[in-house]
Amino acid sequence: MHTLTRDDIEQAAQQVYQVMQPTAQYRWPLLAERLGCTVWVKHENHTPTGAFKVRGGITFMNWLRRAHPHVKGIVSATRGNHGQSLALAASAVGLQALIVVPIGNSVEKNNAMRGFGGEVVECGKDFDEARVEAWRLAQARDLYLVPPFHKELVKGVATYALELFTAAPDLDTVYVPIGCGSGICAVIAARDALGLTTEVVGVVSTEAAAAKLSFEAQEIRETASANTFADGLAVRMPIPDAFAIYGAGAARIVSVSEEEIAEAIRVYYTDTHNLAEGAGAAALAALMQERGLMEGKKVGVILSGGNIDRSVYARVIGE
Repeated sequence: MHTLTRDDIEQAAQQVYQVMQPTAQYRWPLLAERLGCTVWVKHENHTPTGAFKVRGGITFMNWLRRAHPHVKGIVSATRGNHGQSLALAASAVGLQALIVVPIGNSVEKNNAMRGFGGEVVECGKDFDEARVEAWRLAQARDLYLVPPFHKELVKGVATYALELFTAAPDLDTVYVPIGCGSGICAVIAARDALGLTTEVVGVVSTEAAAAKLSFEAQEIRETASANTFADGLAVRMPIPDAFAIYGAGAARIVSVSEEEIAEAIRVYYTDTHNLAEGAGAAALAALMQERGLMEGKKVGVILSGGNIDRSVYARVIGE
């Protein structure tokens, strides 16, 4: 993937802002009190789909219409947020969107994807198996297969990082959750485009630690399972193109347990009254784990999404 320039990201922002406004980033005083550092939260839970992915969907669909004008529709695999993004963006440009999710996927995310105009198909036991089915359907139905990672997706996602770094250019560290990698790669790209020295720290679940294992081995490692309630982190193997970027550009990768993620969801509620899904709370969970290291510093955490099923949220919040 070629390096993004500030101009690339600002052009992407013009496309994104035709569909949505920039999201807020706030310094929350109770988080600062709790953690002993300045904490800026980037509120990607406040996009039209409740997650950061919508930005990449918008820029990707703009590119697709220009580069492949004869495409009649798209297909992709998702646990939900990528799918909502593509359904919204495809509908906006008049393309059909077929979205493949694993069996037993979040009911509320599935409903949201349908609400944005997507057709949802359930197949496979996890995200990686759903990806295989998406590939098969692309061939069978002559649809454009949207990958989980692509430079045009990263370009759109980088607009949230541009907003954050413009508001808070002096951040020492930013914590970013890692699923397929568009979020962390976008933050690294924006940091580099702006010439900043901010440390970028990736966050994975202890139950889906492939990105951390790969980072430490400096080559791709796969895990046998990815059973975490933080479905945005539930990936068994890194995307090679994404790993090439965060393998070189991240300072380190931290793994957080299911309980640490659940506690961060509760902290977001009590200290900011924001709803965070599992992956959305992972960055704060990592900061809580590393609070000693971050004392007195200026830290950003990406609240990447708030799409958590009510039953799961009720269980977590009631603990």
